[in-house]
Amino acid sequence: MAFLDHVLQAPSYGWQDTSGSLIKPTSGQIFNEFFSRLNVFKNRKNWLPFFSWVKVLCLIPFFALFVFHFFSLYMLLAAFLYSMIIMGTHGTIWHHRYCTHGAYKFRNNFWRFFTQNLTLNVIPEEIYVISHHVHHAKSDQPGDPYNAYAGFLYCFLADVNHQPIAKNLSEADYNRIKLLMLHTGIKGNTYAQYQRWGSYVNPGRAVLSWLCNWTFWYLVFFLIGGHALACTLFGAAGFWAIGVRTFNFEGHGKGSGEQREGIDFNHKDKSVNQIWPGFVAGEWHNNHHLFPKSARSGFKPMQLDLAWQYIHLMHRLGAVKSYKDNKKQFNALYYFPELARKKELAAEKRSLHKNLKGQVNS
Repeated sequence: MAFLDHVLQAPSYGWQDTSGSLIKPTSGQIFNEFFSRLNVFKNRKNWLPFFSWVKVLCLIPFFALFVFHFFSLYMLLAAFLYSMIIMGTHGTIWHHRYCTHGAYKFRNNFWRFFTQNLTLNVIPEEIYVISHHVHHAKSDQPGDPYNAYAGFLYCFLADVNHQPIAKNLSEADYNRIKLLMLHTGIKGNTYAQYQRWGSYVNPGRAVLSWLCNWTFWYLVFFLIGGHALACTLFGAAGFWAIGVRTFNFEGHGKGSGEQREGIDFNHKDKSVNQIWPGFVAGEWHNNHHLFPKSARSGFKPMQLDLAWQYIHLMHRLGAVKSYKDNKKQFNALYYFPELARKKELAAEKRSLHKNLKGQVNS
């Protein structure tokens, strides 16, 4: 079996049936799988998805304090900026373009650590990175961990049900995971530790990193705006942590044909460019599927890409030593031909209108 065919822990309902068709589990099957995989008493190897959702649950009280105690228009604006733009853009910069696709390289470990911790620590890199490689290899096909064809819940709970790595990998396959994670700077378990914990990251180091990150940012927010700002931004991070789990369902057209001519040029899957994720997080998803290793995905003139702006700024400051940018290739292969086609159609319409007008006058 190819590595990406078995690197993820298959759900109990499976990826595909005997005919090779996608298995679409019922809501009950999805929820049963979800709670089973969160059960650390049943199996300690469930610790990472459990830990991921513990962080989300810990943010809910902060969100409640923001809504019922600290709410104001200023705090609402701060929550919007932090959740929709800062958290979203950071996810694109760190988890997506760097950790998964290696679209750029840092000058040194300091700038990597700086970028990693620009926001609250919420999503485990391991769960995101390995599964996202599978997603690109099997996009909208059986085995895609967040396949929009299987429905909203299939995607929304994918970080528990479909994205964790398999628990029975050979040492050779585990070493391949280590290679995929090496550049992130996250120290991995030995193979013996992986066999005990079922993960690349060690629980002790993960918890310590989480506590240090949250303590630092709560102190910073408190010094700037007291408990009101700290609770507001922590609550906003929780709002984002839940909302981001809806993206892959929406970003692949909800499993239906939502691609638009002249906007979505990649037709190998159902990915679509969306204005909201594009503007607030630089996530022009169809463009990204065309050139997944590009540090920029906002290729067209009006496609704002805040993630790219950060990467490019860091390059000018010397913190990023190199990056990949496929804008020229996109223009040559897709954008300029599309402009030429539209210009040709406009000329044909003008010619037809002129001929019709001449016939009427005659």
